[in-house]
Amino acid sequence: MTRIADLLFEVRMLKDLNRTGYAFLGAGEESIAEHCFSTAFLCFVMARLEPGVDAEKLISMALVHDAAEARTGDLNYVHKQYNTVDEPHAVSDLIHGLEWAKNISELIEEFNQGETREAQLANDADQLSLMLELKKLKDLGATSPESWLPFVVDRLRTDTGKQLAREILGTRWDEWWTRGYSE
Repeated sequence: MTRIADLLFEVRMLKDLNRTGYAFLGAGEESIAEHCFSTAFLCFVMARLEPGVDAEKLISMALVHDAAEARTGDLNYVHKQYNTVDEPHAVSDLIHGLEWAKNISELIEEFNQGETREAQLANDADQLSLMLELKKLKDLGATSPESWLPFVVDRLRTDTGKQLAREILGTRWDEWWTRGYSE
C-alpha cells in the first residue's frame, strides 16, 4: 500500500505544476491537474456523443495522459524544439512495482499513437480543453488567444471534436449561467 500512496502523491503533484504555454500567451494559467480534469470531462461527454466507444478507456486515457509530467514537467511547443523527454522512462518509474498499473502506460502509449477511436477522441478533448481556456480569455478581452485558436482547431481530428469546437467558439464562456435552465 505504500507504493500506492507514493503513486497517489506523485499524481497529486499535477495540482502544483502549471502548464507552461500560458507564459507565451501572456494571459491565464492552469495546472496540469486542472487540464486533465477538463480533458476527462470532455471525454465523458464525447463518450455519450459517440456510440460504441469504450467510455471507461476514453475517460481513463484523459485522466492519465499527462501523468508523466509529474516527473518531466510540462513542455510547451517551444520547449519541445530544444528538449527531449523520455516519457516511457518517466511512466515506467511512475508505475514501478504496481503490476496493475501497467494499464497506465498502455493508455498513455495508445493516446500518443493516436490510432484508435478512443485515442483520437482523447486527443481532441486535450485540444478542446485548451480551446475552452483560450475562449474564456478571449471573451474576457485578451487578444493573444485569437492567434492561437486557429492552430488548436487545425489539430482536431474527429467530427465530434470539430462540432464541439464550433459550439465552443460560438458561445461566450459565461452564457451558461444566464440561460436559466431551471424550471
